[in-house]
Amino acid sequence: MKTIKKVIFWTLVTFALIQFIPIDKVNQPVKHSVNFIEVNKTPQKIAGLLKGACYDCHSNETVYPKYADIAPISWSIKSHVNDGRERLNFSVWGTYNKDLKTNMLTRATETIQNKMMPLPGYIVYHKEANLSDAERTLLIHYFEDMLKAKTY
Repeated sequence: MKTIKKVIFWTLVTFALIQFIPIDKVNQPVKHSVNFIEVNKTPQKIAGLLKGACYDCHSNETVYPKYADIAPISWSIKSHVNDGRERLNFSVWGTYNKDLKTNMLTRATETIQNKMMPLPGYIVYHKEANLSDAERTLLIHYFEDMLKAKTY
C-alpha cells in the first residue's frame, strides 16, 4: 500500500512539474501576398472549409485551444502543428516551387479522399473540421481543377 501511495505521489509531482515546460504558441506573421487563399483567389466556400478543417495545423494561423496549455497534451499538439506545417503550410504557399505545389496538392487530394485528414482526434474537439462527403468532394474537385489547369 505504501508503494502505491509513493507512485501516485511522484506521478502527481511529475505531472505538476512538467506544466512548467511551455510550448511555443507564437505564429509567424502571415504575408497575404503568399497565402494560399489570397494567391489563388479561393472562393469563399472553399476558403471557409480550408480555414475550418486545415488551417490550424497547416498554416501560421493556428488557434490553440485552452487544453493546449496542459502538458503533455500541449507537446502532442505542438508536434502535430509542426508536422502539419512541414508537410504543407498554406501561409507560405506562394514561396513554394511548382513541383512542390503539384506534390502538395496531389497529396492533399489523396489524404482528403482517403479520410486521413483532418485527423480523427482533431475532429472530436473541432466539429467544424468534420467534413461531410459533399465538402470533401468540393475540396477534392477544387484541388484537382487547380492541378489540371496548373493554376497554383
